[in-house]
Amino acid sequence: MYEYDEECLKVFLNNQGQLFDEPVAETPEEAEAFLEDCMAVIVDSIREVREYFDESGADVDGMSDEELEEASEVFVLPNGQYLVVEG
Repeated sequence: MYEYDEECLKVFLNNQGQLFDEPVAETPEEAEAFLEDCMAVIVDSIREVREYFDESGADVDGMSDEELEEASEVFVLPNGQYLVVEG
């Protein structure tokens, strides 16, 4: 289980529209519960984002790092890490 810090929750709350048509959370507590329920992961690099998608069966071979970073499931965190949320 991951610890979703305040910045992570803030990024998700502010940008959840990139993945969902309607908000799934309105407070940090709701965001944390949602991320736990969908087993969102935090990884340290874009390489690890690619590995995560590879392991989950997604075809990301032809995607550049920039395209991967712009995927709707990927949220760039201020500390350089990435939050990956499967919708």
